[in-house]
Amino acid sequence: MAKESVFEQITNLGVVPVIAIESVDDALPLADALLEGGLPVAEITFRTAAAAKVIETLTKNRPELLVGAGTVLTEENLRAAVDCGAAFGVAPGLNPDIVAAAASLGLPFVPGVVTPSEIERAVSMGARILKFFPAGAFGGVSMLKALGGPYAHTGIRFMPTGGVNEANLADYLAFSMVGACGGTWIAKKDDFAAGRWSEIRDRCRTARDTVQQVRGAGGGC
Repeated sequence: MAKESVFEQITNLGVVPVIAIESVDDALPLADALLEGGLPVAEITFRTAAAAKVIETLTKNRPELLVGAGTVLTEENLRAAVDCGAAFGVAPGLNPDIVAAAASLGLPFVPGVVTPSEIERAVSMGARILKFFPAGAFGGVSMLKALGGPYAHTGIRFMPTGGVNEANLADYLAFSMVGACGGTWIAKKDDFAAGRWSEIRDRCRTARDTVQQVRGAGGGC
């Protein structure tokens, strides 16, 4: 059987922890918490100076973890992501130049959208998973369903992020056009400061349980 694509792996996992990490020293304890929690994926955002080094550390030392780069706003971010071994990139918005540059580099990329026009522009550029951000502020599941109507036949999937949490995760996952949800609640700054690795692990387990309850034992849909 052919190896799953990056997007297939993300969809099967159902949740992608979205993480802003300040210190490289926290990279491996974080990775181990994610792996022990059964959620072997991380989107490390370029919101901190440590992001590139964290991505590099994770890809070199925890190859079983699917590591992506988030908040990719510039071509410099994009090059850093590729150079450090990121398996995918994610942006909060739709910048055609960045989408095109990611394609030229062969990096699977998830641009952000909130409107029909943005969806159509992203699809025209070859995007197939679209970040719906900020999901909560733009109507959550009801907005996704309204947007999904005209586009379900295209095969695109959404990755809602921002306002998704343990309480509403199942509602998002139950919508067939949601490939995965961005999990900003999985690991936060305070968790790193306090060394709450077991709590991060437990949140991963809870998230994976929710994915399995909604989608079945395989996790995918």
